Amino acid sequence: MSDWINAVAVGDLPPGEHIVVEVEDAVMVLFNLDGEFFAMEDICTHDGSEISSGCIVDGSIECPRHGARFDIRTGEVTAPPAYEPVDIFPVRVVDGVVQVRDDRWD
Repeated sequence: MSDWINAVAVGDLPPGEHIVVEVEDAVMVLFNLDGEFFAMEDICTHDGSEISSGCIVDGSIECPRHGARFDIRTGEVTAPPAYEPVDIFPVRVVDGVVQVRDDRWD
């Protein structure tokens, strides 16, 4: 089982913002949506490029290359050209710190 990794203090990631964090061998995008935190892999399943520089639109992040959109809460595709979801990761808040972990290999 992978360990929880401290990613960012709650106060350093305001609502509507996102940051890139590295956990073990995974690069993740950590989001604050209206005070709730979510994490997904920073890879577009359409072409393998990063998605973290994309825009957030209606709870989804839009890939800056071809416009595919992924639901930030679930990783599911909300607009093509992607058809495969993005991996999401567990997130928790402990003592004012947002923690994430890569549970894909547990």
